[in-house]
Amino acid sequence: MKYMLLIYHDEQEWDRLTEAERQQIYLEYRELRQQLQSSGQYLAGDQLQPTTIASTVRVRDGKQLVTDGPFAETREQIGGYFIIEANDLDEANSIAGRIPSARMGAIEVRPLVETAEPASA
Repeated sequence: MKYMLLIYHDEQEWDRLTEAERQQIYLEYRELRQQLQSSGQYLAGDQLQPTTIASTVRVRDGKQLVTDGPFAETREQIGGYFIIEANDLDEANSIAGRIPSARMGAIEVRPLVETAEPASA
């Protein structure tokens, strides 16, 4: 089963880290990615740009409204994601706990809805 691990952190807290502290965290991310790739569990992932350059799109009564910023005002923002393959939710939660940002933020674990491939003619 595939899971999306949404990585939440406080952008202001991240900005207060020294460059050496950030590089250590990036190293831990690279190591975890390599471990998950070796076991065939890492499917995709990326860091996101800050919420200051994000936008949110809504359509109401047939009209599109684009606003600056993330969907909701919260202390923690989505800073990145992993898409992984795991046997079950327990394994996905275990992997989420290994993500470095879990120490200062939160990791939301969500199963992906997998649809069957259409039959080819």
